[in-house]
Amino acid sequence: MAGPVRVRGSVVIPDAELSWRFSRSSGPGGQHVNTSDSAAELSFDVARSAALPQPYKDRALRRLTGRLVDGVITIRAEEHRSQLRNREAAKVRLSALLADATAPPPTPRRPTKPSRRMQQRRLEGKRRRGAVKRGRSGRFDD
Repeated sequence: MAGPVRVRGSVVIPDAELSWRFSRSSGPGGQHVNTSDSAAELSFDVARSAALPQPYKDRALRRLTGRLVDGVITIRAEEHRSQLRNREAAKVRLSALLADATAPPPTPRRPTKPSRRMQQRRLEGKRRRGAVKRGRSGRFDD
C-alpha cells in the first residue's frame, strides 16, 4: 500500500501527516533479528489532521477515545521480517481503523409489530411442537 492512506471515499491522509518509528522486532528471527529495525510504529495525529474533514475528525475522536493519547493514534506492526512489509501492514490497519471510526452512524431501527397472522402461526407451531413432545411421554408396557 504505497502512497497515502485512504480513509473513505475521496478522503486520504498524505504521508506528510504520518510519523514513523522503527525498532527491533520481538520473537525469533536468527542472526538477522539483532541487527535490523524491522518493527514499524505508525503515529497519526487525528486531532490536528488537516486531511480529515471536521465531521470525520469528530467521529474518530469520539469512537477511538480509548486508543488515543493526546489525540494521536499509534499502530505497531511487527508480524513480518521485512520493515517494508510491516510499514504496509501498519498503513492497512490504520486505514481500516479510520474507515470504521469515521463511518456514519447506522440508521436507527424502527420498531415494528409482528402481524396477527405471524403471531397465530408462531403459536400454532408451538402447540404442534408441544403435542409432539407430549406424545413421546407415554409409558411402554410390555
